[in-house]
Amino acid sequence: MENIRYAEELVREFLVFRGFTSTLQSYESELSTEIGRNFQVDKILDLVFSEYIAKYQLDRLVGLFTFFKQCFTSPADTELFSTLVKLELSVLRYYVINALKSGRQDKVVEFFGERGNYLMQKHEDWLAWFAIPYIKNPSFDPQFRIYFSKEWLDTLVLSFRNFLSGIFSDTRIPALLRISTEKNTIKSLKNDIKQLNNKLAELQASLEAKEDEISQLRRSYNGAGYGNKKLLVTSTDGVPLEQDMSENREESLSSSSMIQGVDSRSSSSVKSSNIGKKFHESSEISHTEDEQVLVTEEDFPEVKVDFQETFLGHNSSISQCRFSASGSNIASSSVDGTVRIWTYDSSTPSSKNATIYCGAEVSALSWECRSDRLLLIGTANGGIKAWNADAKRVVCDLNTSRDFPSILDLKCSPVEPVFVSAAASRRHGSSIFERTGFANLTVWHMKTWKPLTVLPLGEDPPAITSLCFNHNGKILAASATDGMIHMFDMSAGLQITGWPAHDSPVSSVLFGPAETSIFSLGSDGKIFEWSLHNQGQILWSRDCSRFCNPESFNKRMHEIALDSNGKRLLVTSGLVRAPIYQVQGHESGLRTLPHSSSITSVDWHPTLPMYITGSADHSVRVTSIL
Repeated sequence: MENIRYAEELVREFLVFRGFTSTLQSYESELSTEIGRNFQVDKILDLVFSEYIAKYQLDRLVGLFTFFKQCFTSPADTELFSTLVKLELSVLRYYVINALKSGRQDKVVEFFGERGNYLMQKHEDWLAWFAIPYIKNPSFDPQFRIYFSKEWLDTLVLSFRNFLSGIFSDTRIPALLRISTEKNTIKSLKNDIKQLNNKLAELQASLEAKEDEISQLRRSYNGAGYGNKKLLVTSTDGVPLEQDMSENREESLSSSSMIQGVDSRSSSSVKSSNIGKKFHESSEISHTEDEQVLVTEEDFPEVKVDFQETFLGHNSSISQCRFSASGSNIASSSVDGTVRIWTYDSSTPSSKNATIYCGAEVSALSWECRSDRLLLIGTANGGIKAWNADAKRVVCDLNTSRDFPSILDLKCSPVEPVFVSAAASRRHGSSIFERTGFANLTVWHMKTWKPLTVLPLGEDPPAITSLCFNHNGKILAASATDGMIHMFDMSAGLQITGWPAHDSPVSSVLFGPAETSIFSLGSDGKIFEWSLHNQGQILWSRDCSRFCNPESFNKRMHEIALDSNGKRLLVTSGLVRAPIYQVQGHESGLRTLPHSSSITSVDWHPTLPMYITGSADHSVRVTSIL
């Protein structure tokens, strides 16, 4: 490698000496984009599917595969060479399909004119394809229908990715193909980010204008309709809100005490607080001396950003994104079954960076709480993988029972080497909650990777959607699709209490910063902070149904995340922005910078004012706020 770099410098000096400036510029340009110097799987895939095929650069596409074939010249490479040829033929077929989808019949005819002899001589299965330019609707033809499907394209991209990932780790590949400098990688990623941000700004200009117009109309309406009069806000059943909240408080105080200490073993009966109808709709009340002002989420100001980094390594919608225990690394997953471990800070060593292929949609991620060493991965087919980030390998591959094939959540204990898995049976339904059946909570040991116990939930219990440990790992909170929140004593392995928190399924639950309260998010878009001293008492509440409307729960469960100080609550969103509610303090809340699609996962840095958002637009963003 050093000899190649020395030769490149000699050529550069010669061109400068002779004054060949235009040649020198071309030489530098070719070196910066030369495949062999900075070989990366994602860039090759982007080059093939977004550049060569999208822009009909057939010569370069064929040249790329010729370049690959030159790497496999020994008899030991026969199997790899054969696989590469099959991939090349599939990619060429997609070239034809893409041209047909774009209405470029001329490119299809041109393709067969240039590559026809080669395909006829060596590949007889291409004979039928010579008629495709003359078929009126080839997408309806049984012989070609499958090639127009998204599933076939996704399979092709995944196969190509796996092949490239495999050969670049093979010691027989020349070092030229395996070595990539970190500086060039970072520089290239930043250029990509700038280009995408420019496009994003253009696409969002109209959206911003509409949002501003709505906010102005709302403020004008409030100003014109109420003036200096007091605003009386009523609940959904027509009762004044002030009366509602006082009645609810009385009911809460009359309820039985929930937990009399961390080591309590007693169970308590629970009274329903019927909170579904006693909640102010999509608003909060801030008081002044002369009037009450209605503040809605549309009026939230945009966050003031210190810096923001965007990760573009995924090829499908983001399902989960989580900071590691130290906050130095991030794990993010997508619905295509891919997990990425990466760092947002160029000064942080990237030794843990990795790509993990799980073979099924990833539904849960959980880092070991005591270090950044282990990452637990749960999949929609009941698989649980333990990834050692230091060794860069899977150290354990578990499977739940056939009765509970869907992993809904995983949580590691902050103290003990154990974790809990929330699995569920399957059934038919339109929403994600209707597709989950009965629940199973299993405690696993992280040394032996064997189950320790199954936490009791009763007979045929509704699915558990979210898990959360308290600070010392003695209490586990679990939310369910029937609106209940359950509390378990992990030392005894028993349920100590529970109460009906929502009139709808609960999608996310987490402990408050002082361990004296617990937050829950329902599928109706309502957020409650519950007291752990006075069971059933609501300490704080918001309605974020504008961001988490019931329709958005058809595809996924929404999440909430609390910052390290317990002052800001971040919520996923069916819109391009997500709300950040102010739990403590006088401010109402903030809005995140927009993605280009809905925000599917959120998390806060364990110590810094920094959060992460994953989106259906395939991107993951790390944002540090002032």
